[in-house]
Amino acid sequence: MERYSLDDLRLFVAVADAGGLAGASRSTGTSLATLSRRMTALERALSRRLFVRGKRGYALTAEGRALLEEAAALRDAAQRLDRWAAAESPAPRVRITAGSWTARYVARGLAGRWSAGAGWVPELLASNARVDIARREADIGIRNRRPEQSWLAGKVTRRVGYAVYAASADVPGFIALPEGTATTPSDRWVKANHGGEILTSVSDIPLGLDLALAGMGRIVLPCFVGDGEPGLQRQSDEIAEIGHDEWLVTHHEARHDPPVRRAIEMVEAILV
Repeated sequence: MERYSLDDLRLFVAVADAGGLAGASRSTGTSLATLSRRMTALERALSRRLFVRGKRGYALTAEGRALLEEAAALRDAAQRLDRWAAAESPAPRVRITAGSWTARYVARGLAGRWSAGAGWVPELLASNARVDIARREADIGIRNRRPEQSWLAGKVTRRVGYAVYAASADVPGFIALPEGTATTPSDRWVKANHGGEILTSVSDIPLGLDLALAGMGRIVLPCFVGDGEPGLQRQSDEIAEIGHDEWLVTHHEARHDPPVRRAIEMVEAILV
């Protein structure tokens, strides 16, 4: 059997629906000569006679009607594709992953920068666990170290420092994450240096901020968070061993996609 294409079947459906070449030519934008040649080639490929050609047009044979029944789904698919092509395309979502504090900072920084006409929609994923950008689980990652994989691109945005904060200097004890959860360098520092002073734990470290504001313990925070909270006071110098550069990470190929490029520029403007 000779090969035929889905486009041949699409043209066959158009000819069958129109009852001839002229109507099919108008609906598909295909010349009469091309339609005649393609229908003859389709009959030859299928080894079936599909049309009775006459002065009144192209009438379907019994085998032609059987093929039309089988190919009817192509008509429905073409109509759905036409509706999809005619519809206004929604702005693509750009997935941004970061630790809890940075995701919160970015979310607040979008105010006054992002609008519905930006050409992309931010989708924030706050997670201390590593999200795989290589597998496109996220488009942009904000991380605390340089990417190691060759297919990832990275750029330093700022230096992030950490310090101990509390509602007042006389607040004792520390707030930490429970054992067995995705942890952070700041949480590990608390457990290594003040493990015996942990008063309580929270499943999500931003909850710890609320407890610290209520005077229930001390908490280690990024300075860009703690210094901006009027209800907290810094209780230590910056903790040198957990300070780090912040990296904006993307896939080498995805970063050239216009929506991702626009998102990168906006996120970088927020962080720098």
